[in-house]
Amino acid sequence: MVDAVIAVKLLEDLQQTLQPWPWAYTAVVLAALILAAWLANFVTKKILLRGLRKLIARLPGGTASGREQGSNLRVISRLSNVVPSMVLAAGIRIVPDLPPELVGFVIAACRAWAVLTVALAVSHALDAANELYERRPDARNKPIKGYLQVVKIVVFVIAGLSIVATLLGVKLGPLVTGLGAATAVLMLIFQDTILSLVASVQISGDGRVRLGDWIEMPSQNADGDVIDIALHTITVQNFDKTITTIPTKKLVTESFKNWRGMQEAGGRRIKRALYLDQHSVGFLDEAAVDRLEQFSVLGDYLREKQDELDQHNAQLQAQGLAAVNARRVTNLGTFRAYVERYLRSHPGIHTEMTLLVRQLQPTTEGLPLEIYCFTRSTEWGVYEGVQSDVFDHLLATLPAFGLRVFQASSDAMLMTAQTVRSPTE
Repeated sequence: MVDAVIAVKLLEDLQQTLQPWPWAYTAVVLAALILAAWLANFVTKKILLRGLRKLIARLPGGTASGREQGSNLRVISRLSNVVPSMVLAAGIRIVPDLPPELVGFVIAACRAWAVLTVALAVSHALDAANELYERRPDARNKPIKGYLQVVKIVVFVIAGLSIVATLLGVKLGPLVTGLGAATAVLMLIFQDTILSLVASVQISGDGRVRLGDWIEMPSQNADGDVIDIALHTITVQNFDKTITTIPTKKLVTESFKNWRGMQEAGGRRIKRALYLDQHSVGFLDEAAVDRLEQFSVLGDYLREKQDELDQHNAQLQAQGLAAVNARRVTNLGTFRAYVERYLRSHPGIHTEMTLLVRQLQPTTEGLPLEIYCFTRSTEWGVYEGVQSDVFDHLLATLPAFGLRVFQASSDAMLMTAQTVRSPTE
C-alpha cells in the first residue's frame, strides 16, 4: 500500500513538472507502459522458461530428447506472450490525453493477440501430444495426426472468428450467424479462389512442394522443376524447356511425385534388369572355377563356397548317397556374387543404401537378373553415366561366366543367309 501511494505521488509530481508540456507527460507514461510490457515479456520468457527447463530436466523422465522438450516449452513460450498484451490492455487506460477510439482499438488488438496466442499454444500442444503418442508401439498402425489436424482447423476457425468479433466490437454469436448466411454465396462466387487458398495453406504448411523441387505429375503433363508458386497455379518448367501450369488445388486432390526426398537422401536409385538366356545357365567345372578365381572380387567367394560345398558333399559321401546329390557351383550364382561385389567396390555406387542383385520371375524374354542400388550423385547426367558404365561392364563380362543375354532375333540373319546363296540353290 505504501509503495502504491509513493508511485501515485511520483506520478503527480511528474505531471506537475511537465505541466507546460502536456504531450511530454503522455509520452513518458506511454513509454513507461511499453517498458513494463517488455519487462513482463523478458521476465516471463527468459527467467520463467529457464527455470522450467531446469525443473523439467530434474523431473523423472526429464532426460527426453531435445525435440520433445522443445515441443513442451513452445507451448509455454506461446502462452507467455499473453502477459505483455494484458499489461498493455490494462495500462493503456491510465495513459492521459489519448483518444477513446485509440484506447479501444489497443485494448481490442491486445485481446485479439491473446486469442491468437492461445490458439498457437493449443496447436503446439497438439503437436506435442502427437509426438508423445508416436512413441507408443501401436502408433504406426493407428496414427492420430489426421484427427489432430482437424482439431487444429476448428481451433483456428474459432480463433479467427473471435479475433474478427473483437476487432469489430461485436458479439461472436451474431457474427457467426451473419457469416453462415453469406457462406453459401461466397463459396459459390469464390469457389476456385477458396479452394486454391486452402490448397496453398496446406502446401506451405506441410512443405509438400517448394520452389526448385523436381515434381512429376503425368495427369498434368508436368515433369520438371517448380519455378513459381502462386495462389491459383504452380508453374513447372519441364525438362524439354516447356512450361506447365498446374492448378494449386490439383496438388492436394491428385497424386504427384516429388523427387526432393531423393535429392535430400543423397542417392538415386538404379533399378534395371539383365535378361539372361536360361539355356546358358549351368555348373562350373574346375577349369572354369580356376579361371574365375582370377577376378579379384571373386577369390574369397569361390574359396569359401568351395569349402562349404566340399563339407556338404563329404557328408553325402559318408552317408553313401550317389554323386548326383552333390552340390556344385553354378555360373549364374557366381555371376550374382560378382555383380554384388563389383557394385560395392564401384566408386559411384552408394554402398550405405540398399544394394540387391536378385532373380525375378522368368519370362518369355529370359531370366531377369535385377540390379537394385543407388548412385552417390543425384545429378541426372552423373547418374546416367554411372548406370551406363555399370551395365556396359556387366554385359561385356557375361561371356567370361558362360552366360548369354537373351535377345529376340530379327530377320537380318535370314536375309544375309539368303543373299549369299547361289542362284542354282
